[in-house]
Amino acid sequence: MGKAKYWSIVYLMVPIFGVGLFVAAPALRMWLPADVSEHGHTIDHLFVFIMYLTGAVFVATECALVWYLWKYDSKSNPAPTKFTHGSHSLEVVWTILPAATLLFIAIYQINAWADQKLVRRAPVESVGPDGVRGTADDVPKAPIAEVTGRQFEWRIRYPGPDGVLHTRDDLLDVNDLHIPVDEELVLVIKSEDVLHSFFLPNFRVKQDVVPGMKQKVWFKAVKGSEGRSYDLVCAELCGWGHYKMKGRVTVDTQSDYRAWLEKLSFEQHKTSEPPPATAEEQ
Repeated sequence: MGKAKYWSIVYLMVPIFGVGLFVAAPALRMWLPADVSEHGHTIDHLFVFIMYLTGAVFVATECALVWYLWKYDSKSNPAPTKFTHGSHSLEVVWTILPAATLLFIAIYQINAWADQKLVRRAPVESVGPDGVRGTADDVPKAPIAEVTGRQFEWRIRYPGPDGVLHTRDDLLDVNDLHIPVDEELVLVIKSEDVLHSFFLPNFRVKQDVVPGMKQKVWFKAVKGSEGRSYDLVCAELCGWGHYKMKGRVTVDTQSDYRAWLEKLSFEQHKTSEPPPATAEEQ
């Protein structure tokens, strides 16, 4: 066996191993984290679809490489090969095909992207007088909390009894976000120092947090997720302590959520000092 044929067999092991790992991953629990959000299945569908698409291209490319190594090894083809500049037609084909594929993916995923990124798709308290959701006269849903990323923690501010953020009765916590189950909710996220990325793997929510900007994310925890805690991490390298910038998200029933807020309020206000005033209050 020639050297080229030996390497062709080695290269063939790569797609075989990759496909085998893909097939075995769900059974080995090496797959996606459990989805506990209402929109998560659409994100997972896109993820799997793109993986199938790119996986097919990967396997086809590896098989073509193996075939060329096997067919055109030096022992079977002792005569020197003459190389030319290339094929203009072939270059056009391999430019158009990837571009068309990317355009197809962009169009295919646009509704899923819009549902999570366009403000007019965000939850609302009530539809405006025109009766059409997604217009300027809608009453937006009030955020249940504001999450501020800073090196290297997540600071969380809940509205107090008045239901308004940045007033004197706000409730403060660090790295411990509680949300009610089966309710469309909105979070305001921002950064105090550097670029962070607010990432909730189990809720399929990820948003870069840019200093000087306030952004919103929205999602809904499905029934069955209550009583459990899930990861809240930073997915953007933000300094030496990036690895430990981790919090938790606890999904509560409506009654447990109210009880937890009351407990937090009691613990915070049992001293005589209220939460510090913020820039919005001053």
